[in-house]
Amino acid sequence: MSFKFEKLIVWQKAVDLSSDVNDLTKTFPKDELFILTSQIKRAADSVALNIAEGSTGQSNAEFNKFLGYALRSNIEVVSCLYLAQKRALIDDQSFLKLYQQCEEILAMLNGLRNSLK
Repeated sequence: MSFKFEKLIVWQKAVDLSSDVNDLTKTFPKDELFILTSQIKRAADSVALNIAEGSTGQSNAEFNKFLGYALRSNIEVVSCLYLAQKRALIDDQSFLKLYQQCEEILAMLNGLRNSLK
C-alpha cells in the first residue's frame, strides 16, 4: 500500500460503508433514484473520499479539516437512513447494521481528530 490513507482502518471501514450503502440502494424504487438514492450514495462516498484527500501529506490542521468533512458526511448518511426507514425503503435489520457502521466510523474519526491536536 503506497498511500497513507490505505493504512487507516477508518478509511477501510468507510469504503465498506460505501459499498454496503450502494448495495442497499439497489433495492430502492426508481422514483428515489435522483433523490434519496443519489444523496445517500454521495454522502457515503464522501466519507472515504475526504479521509483520503485530507491525508495527502498536508498539515495536521488541514487533515483535521477534511476529517471534519468526513464526519459530517457520515452524519448525513445516518439522516438518510432515517428517511429511508420513514419511507419504508429499509428494514430494521439493515438500518441497524448501517447505523452501527456509522457509529463506529464516527468514533474512529473523532479519535483520529483528537490524535492530531
